[in-house]
Amino acid sequence: MKKIIILMVLAVTAFSCGTPKTVIESKKVIKGYWSLDNISYSEAGTYNVTIFNDTSKECFEGSTWRFIPNNNSGLYTINNGNCPTGDRNFIFTIQQVDETTGLYDFLLKPTMKLGKPDKDNSVGFRLRLTQLSENNMQWEQTVSVDGSPFTISMNFSKINE
Repeated sequence: MKKIIILMVLAVTAFSCGTPKTVIESKKVIKGYWSLDNISYSEAGTYNVTIFNDTSKECFEGSTWRFIPNNNSGLYTINNGNCPTGDRNFIFTIQQVDETTGLYDFLLKPTMKLGKPDKDNSVGFRLRLTQLSENNMQWEQTVSVDGSPFTISMNFSKINE
């Protein structure tokens, strides 16, 4: 009898420590191909922003992204001919932040740029996954500009495979 009770306690503990159901569902939705349609800023003006220590806003707009959640990896491709084009590999994780709002933190870490290992692969980028549906996704990254918060919004649409 003691063994059965101990086994039941262990089973309940193991299942309660798993990945939250909303994160599992999010991984199902994010799987596949996406287009980064536009990037906007919380403040009006012209800014020289390098996104993900890679390239400019103009180069990222129109890029294609692939998410492979079963191994938390992905690839984005810069398509703009006026930019350093090509594939960039990354790994990512989705972490649930607030169950009531449904918001998540999204950690993206580049691993390869233009077919070469990323020199500083210790750098990752924390973003807020503010919207995720079958067809649309939005990320927000808040940085500091002159001591004030500055938000970069990235809007994606799903590409039918």
